[in-house]
Amino acid sequence: MYDVEQYVDGAWNHGNSGRILTVLDPADDTPVTAVPISGEQDVDAAVRSARKACAEWAATAPAARAAALHAAATAVERAADELAEIMTAEMGKPVDGSRESILAGVGTLRQYAELGPTHRGRTLAGNNEAIDLMAYGPRGVVAVITPWNDPVAVSCGLLGAALVTGNTVVYKPSERTPATGWRLARLLAPHFPAGVLSLLNGDGPVGAALAASDVDVVAQVGSTATGRSIAAACARTGAKALLENGGSDPLIVDAGVGPAWAAEQAALGSFVNSGQICVAVERVYVHREVADEFLEALATEADSWTSRIGPMVDKRMRDAVDEQVQQAVKAGARALRGGTAPAGPGAYYPPTVLADCTDDMAVVREETFGPVAPVVVVGSFDEALERAADSPYGLAATVLTPSMSNAQQAWRRLPAGTVKINAVFGGAPGGAAHPRGGSGQGFGYGPELLDEMTATKAVHIEAPPTGW
Repeated sequence: MYDVEQYVDGAWNHGNSGRILTVLDPADDTPVTAVPISGEQDVDAAVRSARKACAEWAATAPAARAAALHAAATAVERAADELAEIMTAEMGKPVDGSRESILAGVGTLRQYAELGPTHRGRTLAGNNEAIDLMAYGPRGVVAVITPWNDPVAVSCGLLGAALVTGNTVVYKPSERTPATGWRLARLLAPHFPAGVLSLLNGDGPVGAALAASDVDVVAQVGSTATGRSIAAACARTGAKALLENGGSDPLIVDAGVGPAWAAEQAALGSFVNSGQICVAVERVYVHREVADEFLEALATEADSWTSRIGPMVDKRMRDAVDEQVQQAVKAGARALRGGTAPAGPGAYYPPTVLADCTDDMAVVREETFGPVAPVVVVGSFDEALERAADSPYGLAATVLTPSMSNAQQAWRRLPAGTVKINAVFGGAPGGAAHPRGGSGQGFGYGPELLDEMTATKAVHIEAPPTGW
């Protein structure tokens, strides 16, 4: 059992709420983490400590802040194996995948350590006697609320960008992966002055109290419902809300695409990490010309993924996915593979392929967040675009097509922050996008995240009149 503590004003302790949360291993239901939940007094103390540390950290030279972040990245890299074991025990991802994700987080910390000191500003020349500066500075206290499905990599992005730009941070990891967040904070904290980084532990009420507190930014990655609650809290306090929320990402398979290759892409997008990725493929629109071969190939791909994925994060999430699948089957969908939660301990759900799906099924219309590939057959590429765009979400979309014309149509017409052509995953380092609709708001990655974490001040300077 991991004995998790909170970190407030440079000290580790168990908080004052008296409540304890226990995390079970999703593979076998054994307890792995005991978490004393932070109380309201702990939230207040963490925010006050962060506020007190603001001025000194903001005045620290950018190069010194970057050096601290580089040192923190080295500490995380050295502990990657240990962190991967904790992460796997809490959320079920196979340990090799956990380690890969953690090293991606290390890379993100180093990226922001390099970008921070060169974060941009502008000068404008109005006339020979004056100059205008557009100067960037930290916003103040940033509340960072992170998810369980990629707990280290996501945390490293938000924490790194906030800290290197001179903000202080109050960090609350997901209640499903608290030991992962605690161990990450233990690795980061020694490299920053007291109050610059604080850690709170707990569930939704702790996150809600933090979002409603005296902070300047709330940066959250998680569910749409939680994001909307945070946005409402920020509207009341005046804090900036930076949100990456749920998605129901479509995959379009055009006519002329090789069915076997398309099935490989669809399976990767739907099943990796047991479908628990923000930009996972959640619905597939396949052209009628290739539908039969594609479905047969996708079913075969599902078989190959059975031994490659771990359990879902917990039984509650697994049962919610199963409920969507059962509703779809009752409404006429066919389970070509999977479709039934196995008996016994753990939260495993098999790779599932559903044929004959329709847009009114919850498994297509809503976020599923499990290893399920619901397939809808369409008669044309234009129909696929229209149906893919008809969603309250707008996180990402993928299009598999041999036609450059159709590719151009797709990225222009699909209302999503990211559109990927002929690959379900990938992209150049440092990319950033704006999610749409229920999927959130603001840049969550890339150099643009530094803009989100800072405020711009316009400064107009003129020479004094002669003769003073």
